Amino acid sequence: MAYTAKDVVELREKTGVGMLDCKKALEETNGDMEKAIAYLREKGIANAAKKQTRVAAEGAVFSYIHMNGKIGVLLEVNCETDFVAKSPAFQELGHDLCIHIAAAAPKYVLTTEVDPTELEKEKEILKAQALNEGKPAAVVDKMVEGRIKKFYKDVCLMEQEYVKDPSKTITQFVNEAVSKIGEKISVRRFVRYQMGEGLEKRSENFAEEIQKQIQ
Repeated sequence: MAYTAKDVVELREKTGVGMLDCKKALEETNGDMEKAIAYLREKGIANAAKKQTRVAAEGAVFSYIHMNGKIGVLLEVNCETDFVAKSPAFQELGHDLCIHIAAAAPKYVLTTEVDPTELEKEKEILKAQALNEGKPAAVVDKMVEGRIKKFYKDVCLMEQEYVKDPSKTITQFVNEAVSKIGEKISVRRFVRYQMGEGLEKRSENFAEEIQKQIQ
């Protein structure tokens, strides 16, 4: 590795980009800071990060019904201007995000929204699992930390792999839209309804069903 954790932090401070993207940029450029900054700009990631400091008070509420009324999604996505809110690119983004939410069933938008009680309970379960696996107590906490990242990917929209293209996360997908559209875009909130939710019934693989429709 031709870079250190300090380099990752420095790149993050200079660009406002997430830690994982900073690590990726440094890996691709063999630790060269200036080339890493250029790499992020070329990918449109740095520009998207800068736009996140701006105010997004416009936008639209999107709706999506799937499986002949079996699943419904309401989603609010914000942008900076009414002009962009009505643009085909923004409308397409909202529609694609609704499809993803219908398929992946996230519970939260961001990791910071996860209920603290739920998070602590999950950590306790993961810790008990690690100890039951016979893992040394000294490494259990690190294992729990790694597994919590997986938990976030399961329940947080922006951490999930995009159902139409699992090579990117929803955060990366939205950042690509920011670069293309030229305004700050933020996913504010959503509600996902599933008919009969909570009732005992046969399970459906909705992600697989949606993938079939996409193909």
